Amino acid sequence: MREVAILGIGMTRFGELWDRSFRELGIEAGFQALVDARLSSRDLGALFLGNMASGSLIEQEHIAPLLMDYAGLAGHHLPAIRIEAGEASGAVALHQGYLAVASGAYDFVVVGGAEKLTDVPDVTANRITGATADQEWESVFGATLPGLWALIARRHMYEHGTTREQIAQVPVQAHEMGSKNPNAHYRNRITLEQVLGAPPVAEPLGMLDCAPLSDGAAAVVLGPLDRARKFTDTPVAIRASVVTSDTMALHHRGDLTRLDSTIVAAKRAFGQARKTASDVNVVELHDAYSISALLALEDLGFVGKGGAGTAFAEGRFAMGGTPTVNTSGGLKAQGRPFGAVGVAQVVELVRQLRGQAEGRQVSGAQLALAHSVGGTGATSVVHLLERTN
Repeated sequence: MREVAILGIGMTRFGELWDRSFRELGIEAGFQALVDARLSSRDLGALFLGNMASGSLIEQEHIAPLLMDYAGLAGHHLPAIRIEAGEASGAVALHQGYLAVASGAYDFVVVGGAEKLTDVPDVTANRITGATADQEWESVFGATLPGLWALIARRHMYEHGTTREQIAQVPVQAHEMGSKNPNAHYRNRITLEQVLGAPPVAEPLGMLDCAPLSDGAAAVVLGPLDRARKFTDTPVAIRASVVTSDTMALHHRGDLTRLDSTIVAAKRAFGQARKTASDVNVVELHDAYSISALLALEDLGFVGKGGAGTAFAEGRFAMGGTPTVNTSGGLKAQGRPFGAVGVAQVVELVRQLRGQAEGRQVSGAQLALAHSVGGTGATSVVHLLERTN
């Protein structure tokens, strides 16, 4: 297997982009990544596209060839493959692109993620995104994604003494980081009092504990590490790429306060990279709901089980922390176009490792971790990225 590097990155603004079409967003991010990688479309071997629900959201299936067509690349006859894994769609697409280059099947590939979630009413979008839970045993009875994560939050509070105030610190930090990100859906700071006083969504989670539904796209170009310096001054190596799965329904799990898929993915990724959690400088993790960020910190090994609430409230994972978490603003502030988030996390981490994250740069960042979750943990993806000097 060849070592794989990220040669180029691209990303649109995230938000309610009613004046932009799905195909415009996807093409913009892809071309940005190609330009950043100093590559021509003639150099590409394949496209891997993460997307959750284009058929339901924009009534368009077969979207990977669509983007190739409208980018003017149909005549190249490249394989264009769509990958779906709920909110982890983009991260799984990156895993597939990584394997394609590592195996030697292709030298250079584009991995993208895109979603248009605001072209339908919120009720419709929430019904569609809720399909990432178990339809037969959860959704059909009225369970929603925020409702399921609220169950997890209640259990975590009961078993580990996590307080509502500790959970509320997660979106406060996310908005502080997002205020420095020009691509973020939300760039406003919020206070602890605002989070605690926000209208309830599913107790104990309120409106400001839930990441928005967003439009947007992100893309990266991958290639062999041994050729990377021809295309970028600061190659970023993918040291590990791991996808795991677990049960769909919460009631099939032995412990609601842990995501076994994340625990196993992290263990395998650190083993593959021959690193430990203490080596990581910066993390982009799944924070679609405030409690999901706390679970991730515990399951990834950055703090013991039950300790994330206290550690987060003490500022351990703020700027300059060990590690610094969600410098992009996370899903909560940067935004949440389901198919794009896994790739957008990696775009942010590449900026950090290159030293290009103006206004939110983690000093001396060398090793970064990206963590993406589909549904309530039926899929987890962990990537470890390292700056190569």
